[in-house]
Amino acid sequence: MDPSPLIGGAPMVTLVAERPPDGPGIVEATVLPGRGFMLLQARARQPGGEVIDLLHAPDPAAAAAELDGGPDDFAGNRAFAFGGAILAPFANRIRGRALAETREIETTIGGRPVRLPRNWGGKRPGAEAYAMHGLILARPIAFERDGPGAVNGRLDALAGWPGPLELSFRWSLVDGELALRLEARNTGTGPAPFGAGWHPYFRLPGGDRRRVRLRLPAKLRAEVNNYDEVLPTGRLLPVAETPYDFRAGRALGDLYLDDCFTGLEPRPLSIEVADPAAGLALRIASTSSRLRAVQVYAPPEEAFVVIEPQFNLADPFGAVWPRDVDTGMAWLAPGETATYDVSLRVLACP
Repeated sequence: MDPSPLIGGAPMVTLVAERPPDGPGIVEATVLPGRGFMLLQARARQPGGEVIDLLHAPDPAAAAAELDGGPDDFAGNRAFAFGGAILAPFANRIRGRALAETREIETTIGGRPVRLPRNWGGKRPGAEAYAMHGLILARPIAFERDGPGAVNGRLDALAGWPGPLELSFRWSLVDGELALRLEARNTGTGPAPFGAGWHPYFRLPGGDRRRVRLRLPAKLRAEVNNYDEVLPTGRLLPVAETPYDFRAGRALGDLYLDDCFTGLEPRPLSIEVADPAAGLALRIASTSSRLRAVQVYAPPEEAFVVIEPQFNLADPFGAVWPRDVDTGMAWLAPGETATYDVSLRVLACP
């Protein structure tokens, strides 16, 4: 058998459940330490016993070719095209002034000028480009195994951000549940902002996207200028009596989604995606008290839905937001930590 390819200069790490679940549950997961500790794939046993891939992602050899650092992979962009990228020290978009003859923007965070990669933007002529999904997408993370079902990672210094941060990571697979824990610690002498998120592409194996149901306990949706640039206007709109009210569970139908939801209640957060045609459901949960937003990306023509639990709203430092809106960035004092956690479980479809 050929050895596993190196991705981002590091081998893949495969987690295997020490106690495989008797019923539906996750039995295996593949982590890429060389690409920001992202999840490449998770495999689960369905209620009928068949083991399937849960994530929209290529096989390892094809993933190695996709994540090769080429022109389409500027700042690690390919990491959030499939699988499940980790987003830090911010999730979603940050706007700024485009710097001529560079691939950067300049913005102001906490009164300090900051340069960030200009790695995403709208596709229409003249559309704005901005920084997208953090600074670790292509970052190799030092790691060590912790038994067959867990792997730990550490990034001692995150450069290019206002305030030094130390990041620690842990993926674990126990009793059919896959869990991510990310902790940030401010190692500097002044305050440092921190946001985090996870960007998983969940496959819809049943083949009938219209019947797939989403349950998301969010009271508000952030209005955007359009679905090309997807930039917030600063208005938070109630979801009640609209097609975006998923609090009691609602079929996706033909609704296009690239929307940031907030007003998350109750806590701890629990989101479900149910695929009746496949007979399974996914539960995405988090106990992070700092988590303020969930971005949902679900084009009707695709057989996936992306559910992104995040600390922060889009463009969290932007002037469009009223002063009384908590945009979700954690400002850490020297020595202070913030923890992001998320877990994934497979259930029989109700």
